Amino acid sequence: MILRSSPFSPFGRKVKIAASVLGLSERIEVVVADTTDPAEPLRLQNPLGKIPTLVLEDGSTLFDSRVILEYLDHLAGGGRLAPAGAGRFAVLRLQALADGVMDAALMQVYEKRFRPEGARSADWAAYQADKVRRGLAALEAAPPPFDPARPDVGSIATACALGYLDLRFEGEWRHGHPKLVAWLDAFAAAVPAWEKTKPA
Repeated sequence: MILRSSPFSPFGRKVKIAASVLGLSERIEVVVADTTDPAEPLRLQNPLGKIPTLVLEDGSTLFDSRVILEYLDHLAGGGRLAPAGAGRFAVLRLQALADGVMDAALMQVYEKRFRPEGARSADWAAYQADKVRRGLAALEAAPPPFDPARPDVGSIATACALGYLDLRFEGEWRHGHPKLVAWLDAFAAAVPAWEKTKPA
C-alpha cells in the first residue's frame, strides 16, 4: 500500500501512528504529495486532492484519515482501534473532537499561507482559534482515557492534534492545560511511533 501524505500533516501522522500500533507499517510505503501542484497524481488518486490518501494494492484508494484507520483496523482483525459495542461511540466522538481541533488549526495556518495579507480575515482566524480553545478546554476538563497497551483512534487523534499545535503554534496550548501536557507525555512514552513520526 502507498500512503500519500506530508511529514507535517497531523492527519497523515495519525495514519502512520495507527499503522505502527497495528503492526502494519512495513506494508505501507509513505510517498510525499504536494497538494498545491496541479500535476500531482494525488488529484487522480483522490478527487479532493487531499492528504492523507491510501492507495491499495489493487490501485483503488481510501480517504480521509478516519476511513483509512477503519480499513487498517479491519486488516488487523478489527476492534483494536475502536471497541465494539456502546464504548465505540465515546472513542469515535473523541476522534471527531480532536480532528475538529486539527481542522481549525489548519484553517488558521492556511489563512496566512494562502491568502495575501490584505485579503486575510481576522474574524475568520479568531473563529477558528475559538474552536481550538473550546476543544482544548473540553479535553483539559476530561482528559481522554488512555490504555498504553491499546491506543485507540481517539487517543491517537488527540495526540496528533496537540502535536500539530506544538508544531505550528509554538506550544502555546501548553499554558493552562497541565492535565493535557501530562497526558501527552504519557502517550509519547507509551507509543514509540510518536517520536518516529515527529516532523523534522
